Amino acid sequence: MRHKRSTPNRSNRVADQIQRDVAELIRDLKDPRIGMVTINSVEVTPDYAHAKVYFSLLIGDPKASEEGLNESAGFLRNSLFKRLQIHTVPTLHFHFDRTTERAAEINALINRAVADKAKDADEEGGQA
Repeated sequence: MRHKRSTPNRSNRVADQIQRDVAELIRDLKDPRIGMVTINSVEVTPDYAHAKVYFSLLIGDPKASEEGLNESAGFLRNSLFKRLQIHTVPTLHFHFDRTTERAAEINALINRAVADKAKDADEEGGQA
């Protein structure tokens, strides 16, 4: 019996569709706490009961936006019911994605290290 794995990559397709739909639905939210949100990724549990929705912000407070999005999760889930043709629409859990923030910090550290190395090389070259 292979009924469990009948459709390959189904959870990836469901996660991608949720990501697209939630990104559209968020624009209709009137909560002032929610800044300019970008949905980075969605992870769906194997039983489709829960979905972690990772977002980043162009403008706004990460903590307030996360709070506002999680309070709007029920409304967003209800709207997904109307859009998705699946038996179980997952409960949404929003998490601020710090990946871009960390990447910028690491990039700044690398640039500083390269600049310091170049400065040291210039100083050594000038004293010779």
